[in-house]
Amino acid sequence: MRRLRHALGAGAVLLACAACGQDEQVGFGGAPPTTSADLSSTAPSTSPRTSPRSGPAGTPDADPMNPKPPPGAVAVSAARVDASALPAGYPTVVWTEGDGSTVGAYGQAGGCTEARAGVAEQTAQHVVIRITETTMSAGPCTMEIRYPPLVVTLDAPLGDRTVVLQRSQVGPPR
Repeated sequence: MRRLRHALGAGAVLLACAACGQDEQVGFGGAPPTTSADLSSTAPSTSPRTSPRSGPAGTPDADPMNPKPPPGAVAVSAARVDASALPAGYPTVVWTEGDGSTVGAYGQAGGCTEARAGVAEQTAQHVVIRITETTMSAGPCTMEIRYPPLVVTLDAPLGDRTVVLQRSQVGPPR
């Protein structure tokens, strides 16, 4: 009788260990594995790359895979935008607002980085907009990337001038 109790107890422990030992691991920031109940959900799925986000004052950030001007803005023809100084993958959409004196483009920010735009040069042929990315901290930062809309005000409407986009980076304060 005593052996039977030990055998049943050991069997129960082994069965419990076997059920718990499936060793499914969830990595840093990962989600637990889906089950058949999760797959039957009717909720729409969005990819992190295309999920809606908001920039300053609720203005949507650019979708880097398909950037468009913000609502109400007028896109500047890609033929009139020189974005050769920007890294690959950087949004190159430029737009005007109002009478054409307000010109916008998307910057890149995130974690400890803020983006600002300024007019570096205005001539009768072109306007140079410099997007400055400033790292605000030398400490650990989140690994997010946002594309906030940035606008500058010109002395006169853009008209037929070319927009030259430049990028500069400023390190953390010391």
